[in-house]
Amino acid sequence: MEEEQEQQQSPNPFNHDVLHQIFKLVWQKTSRERKAKQDAEEGENEQELAAGSGKKGRHTTANGNSLKLSCELLRVFVTEAVQRAAFVAEAEGATQIEATHIERILPQLLLDF
Repeated sequence: MEEEQEQQQSPNPFNHDVLHQIFKLVWQKTSRERKAKQDAEEGENEQELAAGSGKKGRHTTANGNSLKLSCELLRVFVTEAVQRAAFVAEAEGATQIEATHIERILPQLLLDF
């Protein structure tokens, strides 16, 4: 219980603005790919959609609470990964976490999240 309170009081090391910029880059890339695919399909079918239909005019955004939640999820994910990798490293007698330790815990970690 004390550990949970301690974690809640400590600041999240992940910056909301950086995470938002990463999200925007992914959204822009996805939008370009979707547009290219739609343009190719329209060229093949030679059919035009009604003006304003589809997702062309929409912009993807994220509000502050969703960014905070995303940062918290990322913090928990990374913390859990480090703890699991440290456990594997300790079991092997290593003093540092290496990429092989993370590789071993990653499949189960991804299933758990």
